[in-house]
Amino acid sequence: MSALAAALALVLAPLAGPVSPASAAGKPGVSLSRSEAGTGGSITVTGNGWRPKTLLMMLICGQAVPSRGVIGGTNSCANADGRAVTTDAQGHFSKELPVTEPPKPCPCVVHVATVTGEKAEADAIFMVAGHSVEPLPKEVGGGRLSVLTDTRLDGSSGLLTWFGAPPSRGLVFTVGNIGTAAVKDPVFQIGTSHGVFAPQWEEQDWRGTIAPGKKAQIKLPVELAAGAHGDYTVSLRYGGKVLAEQPWGVGRPWGVTLFWILLAVVVPAAVFRVGMAVVDRVRPRRSAGRAGRHRSLRLPELASRVPRPAPFRMAKASPSAAAPVPPGTATNPTLPWFTPDNVPGTAANGQLSAPHDTSPTTKGNT
Repeated sequence: MSALAAALALVLAPLAGPVSPASAAGKPGVSLSRSEAGTGGSITVTGNGWRPKTLLMMLICGQAVPSRGVIGGTNSCANADGRAVTTDAQGHFSKELPVTEPPKPCPCVVHVATVTGEKAEADAIFMVAGHSVEPLPKEVGGGRLSVLTDTRLDGSSGLLTWFGAPPSRGLVFTVGNIGTAAVKDPVFQIGTSHGVFAPQWEEQDWRGTIAPGKKAQIKLPVELAAGAHGDYTVSLRYGGKVLAEQPWGVGRPWGVTLFWILLAVVVPAAVFRVGMAVVDRVRPRRSAGRAGRHRSLRLPELASRVPRPAPFRMAKASPSAAAPVPPGTATNPTLPWFTPDNVPGTAANGQLSAPHDTSPTTKGNT
């Protein structure tokens, strides 16, 4: 059975494609279905040994070899035609990648790196058919720096950062000289990137000398733009090669948000107050004395025009009351109903009682 298994392995080995040395050593590795292809074609990229459920980015990069990495960083890669892939539960993936010409000449590689989490990357040699080929730039001097420890960001945000001031930190790392010559006053490049955008590089000088086989701790300032917030990545590059990357989560400047909310409330209120003051000053007014005079004169004038009723007087009935009044004689008006003197039962008209013998209405009397 062992002989049969060995024979099957020899038959299936060419179909599996080349296996990278990193994958054989237990590290993340990448293999390609073809080592050369022309623009417009595609290749299948297979990976093993990666972290489970991890998002990876696949790129074709120029001016790179697996031993030195991508010298120009992601600026040497065909970023627009890259592909993203997620590993399975065993850390395996397989996906097609379109072949396009990178912005730098070959030698070229297929570069696979993690997007989030702990940094991991792997390269596989690839040749873009018809693309220009140039020798790699020579390394300056005999000194070579390598990052020995994980990078970290020192510092904290102050009150001004809460109101939109530029966030700043210090990138701290330890490098060692693995070359044969001393490195004096190295010039590093610090890049900051937001999301999937390429980093913006800025040169940072460090004064000092690192002898061969020695190490040194270096701290370089890092600053973002005013009002920056979100997830950023700080990259460290030396000699055209990216040495380390450090994630940086920047909080939102809530002071700026509070300022705009207050501005949205205060400005309309101020405009309303100014408008009301203008309206109050422009509209015509009536003086208080004049208005009071009109009110005081209005009621008596109205009362003088209303006709008054004649006074009520009690008058006794007399024989001359029934006499006709000649025309033109002034008389006092009387009420249309009975006066007390004319009420039946009074002294003038006789007693109001039961009929007696002298009454003309008594039966038996004529």
